[in-house]
Amino acid sequence: MPVRRGTREKRSADDSYETAGDETFDEDFDEDEEPYEDLSEEDLDEEDEEEEEDEPAKKPRRRSSALSAATAGAAGLRHIADLTSKETEGVTLVRRAEDGWLVEVEVVESRHIPSSGDMLSLYQIELDATGDLLSYRRVKRYRRGRADSAEGG
Repeated sequence: MPVRRGTREKRSADDSYETAGDETFDEDFDEDEEPYEDLSEEDLDEEDEEEEEDEPAKKPRRRSSALSAATAGAAGLRHIADLTSKETEGVTLVRRAEDGWLVEVEVVESRHIPSSGDMLSLYQIELDATGDLLSYRRVKRYRRGRADSAEGG
């Protein structure tokens, strides 16, 4: 849709500028006024020191070594997605291990139509206490919709 623009004559008197020919001037502008102060290097250094004194010292943020189960699950999901380059379905298990976390992630190995024909895999990931990957392996491969034998299906 085209945009209509008014001409200079149609603009309201409330505008904060006046036109003279093709030039536009701000009503508040004074040509004799200098826009910037001349500051010496010493003045600039003093201003920097004052700003530093006003700010409290910031401590560097350290990554917490203790992960929550949710954070460990998200880290495992991210690691598997990066390593396999496959679409992840979700986290199926998060359990604290000796020195970290054990996470299981369901991955779509291959898509089919209908989706009940999709091939899924279950990956087991071992993370250290900070969420870094120690190891991973595929523990199961199955067709979507098949009952898990451990659940009595």
